Amino acid sequence: MEAAARAKPAWPLSGAAESAPLGMRIAITADHNGVALKARLIGWLEAHGHEVDDRAPQVGDEVVDYPPLCEDVCRRVLEGHADYAIVVGGSGSGEAIACNKIRGIRAGLCLDLFVTEVARGNNDANVLVTGAKVVSPELAEQILETWFATSFRGDRHQKRVDQIAALERGESLI
Repeated sequence: MEAAARAKPAWPLSGAAESAPLGMRIAITADHNGVALKARLIGWLEAHGHEVDDRAPQVGDEVVDYPPLCEDVCRRVLEGHADYAIVVGGSGSGEAIACNKIRGIRAGLCLDLFVTEVARGNNDANVLVTGAKVVSPELAEQILETWFATSFRGDRHQKRVDQIAALERGESLI
């Protein structure tokens, strides 16, 4: 992994607070590729005052299918049992696709700080997906910090989120 990919951003995080808000309820899961990173992120979340619901404590080194894991944490968000969900896969790509098949979920594939800020600030993402084979543990913690420190900006972005919801309902935008 290149050092530049792990470095802090050169841009200011607009709308970002100095520290993450306390007391968020987080549902977290990982497939076999993300077990170690998930454990580290749970520690970070708890150290920052968040309530963590590990939805896949049984997952170890044996290969597991990620779509059911994604569905589980996404439903926790939709049913109001969690404020946000975090999914850790190998690359995160398949997990993001699976999460985004569920109506009402806006999962951001957060592999760097800029995209993480856009996912929260512009897209009002409610699920953070990342990849243990793509990001270092240190960068993953910075991604969490950015996620929690970035608020949805609304305004013109709300219109786009509404358009995404219309697409989910099968409506045409053209």
